[in-house]
Amino acid sequence: MRKALRWLLALTVLIGTMSSAGAATAAEPEATGTTDSSTTDIKERLLAIPGMSLVEEKPYTGYRFFVLNYTQPVDHRRPSKGTFQQRITVLHKDVSRPTVFYTSGYNVSTTPRRSEPAQIVDGNQVSMEYRFFTPSRPEPADWSKLDIWQAASDQHRIFKALKQVYSKKWIATGGSKGGMTATYYERFYPRDMDGVVAYVAPNDVVNKEDSAYDRFFAKVGTKECRDRLNGVQREALVRREALKKKYQAYAEDNGYTFNTIGSLDRAYEAVVLDYVWGFWQYSTLDDCDSIPANAKKATDDEIWSSVDSISGFSFYTDQGLEPYTPYYYQAGTQLGAPTIHFPHIEKKYLRYGYMPPRYFVPRSIPMKFQPSAMRDVDSWVRHNARHMLFVYGENDPWGAEPFRLGHGARDSYVLTAPGMNHGANVAGLVPKEKALATARILDWADVTPAAVQDDPAAAKPLAKFDAKLDKRGVEQERTLRP
Repeated sequence: MRKALRWLLALTVLIGTMSSAGAATAAEPEATGTTDSSTTDIKERLLAIPGMSLVEEKPYTGYRFFVLNYTQPVDHRRPSKGTFQQRITVLHKDVSRPTVFYTSGYNVSTTPRRSEPAQIVDGNQVSMEYRFFTPSRPEPADWSKLDIWQAASDQHRIFKALKQVYSKKWIATGGSKGGMTATYYERFYPRDMDGVVAYVAPNDVVNKEDSAYDRFFAKVGTKECRDRLNGVQREALVRREALKKKYQAYAEDNGYTFNTIGSLDRAYEAVVLDYVWGFWQYSTLDDCDSIPANAKKATDDEIWSSVDSISGFSFYTDQGLEPYTPYYYQAGTQLGAPTIHFPHIEKKYLRYGYMPPRYFVPRSIPMKFQPSAMRDVDSWVRHNARHMLFVYGENDPWGAEPFRLGHGARDSYVLTAPGMNHGANVAGLVPKEKALATARILDWADVTPAAVQDDPAAAKPLAKFDAKLDKRGVEQERTLRP
């Protein structure tokens, strides 16, 4: 189940690798960067903000897209104790439009992308790289300053800085760990945003009680599909010694090492135990046809290829884990991490079981779990949620422990997209709920058309779909961690 995390960062890096070009690109004619109230170019307005600097500007028709650095305190409680440069991007449409504040909870893509809420409201988008993900990491790194309050305070400062430019309504959003981030931001700074759209956000309230995940895996999909997946997973452990030889050769060919997790054997079992979770996180029931129907009769290469395509044998190497150190640190200190069981695998084949985050963070970084952190957020959401929308996928393992609303919540919703995985979105909801969610987002952004005011069932995105700009799943489909 952890491979998702790896893919999340891998894809944002692949899609958003920073260009070495430093010169700004002229704006497209459709987005001049000026407004009725000011003839100052939008780039000049952004760079006039104290602490803001330009990395590069990239062209995109109808928008201007800026990659920026913003100076942040390492510790918001003691701002005089040092700063770091936090990378953000701004997809600028017009200051007269609402703004969506997006984060994946990991790295930021430096390729123009538009989240679903930004398409719905036809607005600007500000995207933030989460602190401690490189290059947005203080030097030296004081890992005690990586927590949900510090990250929420990063967003708060960015919002305050940019609100003077983008004065209309703001909506926070993100998928997976980004959905968690948007929720934590709302908990600590509830007066900043006018709405929150949190996609597929896990809510691990009690870290030691994870039976919801076991119940999920006992029922998800069809029995035939579950049997296929369970069979391959078990068979990969039955053939451990033979396949480990293949793994050893693979590691040597690629220069992979296993110091953080402790051994190649530990890494092998961790990859195999991710297999079933990983399938349901970013595949669908239709993909079951690609899983060997009879694992016992499958060749070693077929077992290896199936596990590698879903879990990835490179992930638990030192080289695979390193980019995700900030995530695993947070999972082991505040966020929590699932522990699942494998009733279809005899104990004699399991040497380590589902390992906790401590095994994926270098021992030189101290970690101590804070059980009160998620309980606090969960309680706040139940009793204080305002203008919050949570969207989950029916077949997504992370939805087994969702956020829930209590009697104190107002104008807030938890909706589930049938048959969808960790890439669930508003577009995947049943028609009635899709219209409801779209109408509420438009209302929170104060851009509801008259026709939708008369008939909320007519609600639809204000901006046309753009195949490049609205490419879905960059942050969500390939994330075995939230």
